[in-house]
Amino acid sequence: MIKKGKVTVIGAGFVGSTTAFSLMQSSVVNEIVLIDVNKDKADGDVLDMRHGMPFIKPIKITAGGYDEATGSEIVIITAGANQKPNETRIDLLKRNVAIFKGIVDELKPHITDETTLLVVTNPVDILTYLTYKLSGLPANKVIGSGTVLDTARFRYALSEHTGIDARNVHAYILGEHGDTEVAIWSATSIGSMSMDEYCANCDICTGVNKYSIYEEVKNSAYEIIQKKGATFYGVALAVKRIVECVMRDENSILTVSSLISNKYGIDDVCLSVPTVVGKDGAKKVLEIKLTKDELSELQHSAKVLKEYISQI
Repeated sequence: MIKKGKVTVIGAGFVGSTTAFSLMQSSVVNEIVLIDVNKDKADGDVLDMRHGMPFIKPIKITAGGYDEATGSEIVIITAGANQKPNETRIDLLKRNVAIFKGIVDELKPHITDETTLLVVTNPVDILTYLTYKLSGLPANKVIGSGTVLDTARFRYALSEHTGIDARNVHAYILGEHGDTEVAIWSATSIGSMSMDEYCANCDICTGVNKYSIYEEVKNSAYEIIQKKGATFYGVALAVKRIVECVMRDENSILTVSSLISNKYGIDDVCLSVPTVVGKDGAKKVLEIKLTKDELSELQHSAKVLKEYISQI
């Protein structure tokens, strides 16, 4: 039986532990299970978080094995290998494929069609597709964090440029969570005005350099990794937002990665497009109007992902 508000996080690395810490402060999570091959690390994280219990609403936090994942409403997978020096992306992918096969095999006895699997490990789109194929769950119940964080980075960059609250900037990054991601300028708006219209009527900014903002967004993870070794705060908050949408059945529109079937001229690949997210995971993929160039770039992104999938 699924327990309302129970979440399991697999992987107690930077992303997994920060995600668990973010979720313990969420009003929608009642129980968190943290699983890691390094049991001491998971135990230490749990003990550390428990010491903060007097400051938050009551919540059960434990470290355990896959048996403890039983009944989870959402299982979040953050475990995976880090890229080694001079290692190619496909070599890293193959190592993470082996790890994910083991994780999904361990999980399968403890999940049902009511469980939502949320993949966060990179390359997230390919591993989301693999998890869907291995898990046997309906396609809508297997989602990836996709470009939810990239979209937030895009909105933040535009907020900094315009001086407008990022919550009032509406914009999307679609496609791969990676080098072929696509900024959808045609759908970018502030106060119901397109970006071009807003800049034309703005007495603060003198127009927007779309290329430089896109490059800033696309390369921001590389910059953070160079400066501090890993990214984890932003992605943990992105995961928390996805979890809230599922737990509360919000029907919010997020750019999660999910299986695309005959949309945008794309089929049988996981990538990010605007998607209605609720208790059933990816409830509906929206096919928004794109320019000819944006559609071409999105289809190219799908092609690149399918080429990688063909190699595994």
